[in-house]
Amino acid sequence: VARIVEGPALLRGRALLVRPDGSYDGGFGSHPELDGTVAAEAGAFLDAGRTGTLEIGEQGSRCGAPLTVLVETSVPAPRMIVFGAIDFASALTRVGKFLGYHVTVCDARPVFATRTRFPEADEIVVEWPHRYLERTETDGRTVLCVLTHDVKFDVPLLRLALRLPVAYVGAMGSRRTHLERNERLREVGVTELELARLRSPIGLDLGARTPEETALSIGAEIVADRRGGSGVSLTGAHTPIHRETASRPAARFGSVA
Repeated sequence: VARIVEGPALLRGRALLVRPDGSYDGGFGSHPELDGTVAAEAGAFLDAGRTGTLEIGEQGSRCGAPLTVLVETSVPAPRMIVFGAIDFASALTRVGKFLGYHVTVCDARPVFATRTRFPEADEIVVEWPHRYLERTETDGRTVLCVLTHDVKFDVPLLRLALRLPVAYVGAMGSRRTHLERNERLREVGVTELELARLRSPIGLDLGARTPEETALSIGAEIVADRRGGSGVSLTGAHTPIHRETASRPAARFGSVA
């Protein structure tokens, strides 16, 4: 629900009911672009499972007399599941939390998957990655980041992950590792259409070197993928800065047996 809480007396209290698919009911009865703009902004809050306020002009832009809109959502935060308890995973956990995800770190090796190494993770799971993914709950907002970089973990995990209706599947590795891994995935029945969903090597080309820089490049790719961004510099570009795209569905899917 997006409700105007500060602004002209005529508009205060008016609200929109916004759905995960971007549709909405109600209206503010003001400038014709205001409803659509608020619905798009509220959809981003809904997609992130966030409640908060946004400032927007009466004409549906960042200009003009400001309105304060309270957006109240009724869905949990989206999930980020990081497979592989390596140094890059620690940095990615921090980026995931910054982006508003509920972050789970999963690794089969108890010596690495510890609270000491991942103090900011919401959950730490010691289990074979594909077995955990089989039993845990995912949905259309879930992002899966495979950092294990080990065939015995990667192949069964990605075979399952690429068949789930999740938002993003990325896997770490060199270009050579990527090609070899793809061949192994084909051998176990993964189709070309399923392989096309895989973001590998994971992340955008930022020239990253450190775990923190790499985590930033992964986070940037996730945002671009979820929001329809190109990943190119805005300088000199002629594409809109804010895209009026509907959020992806937030319907929850059951566990995969």
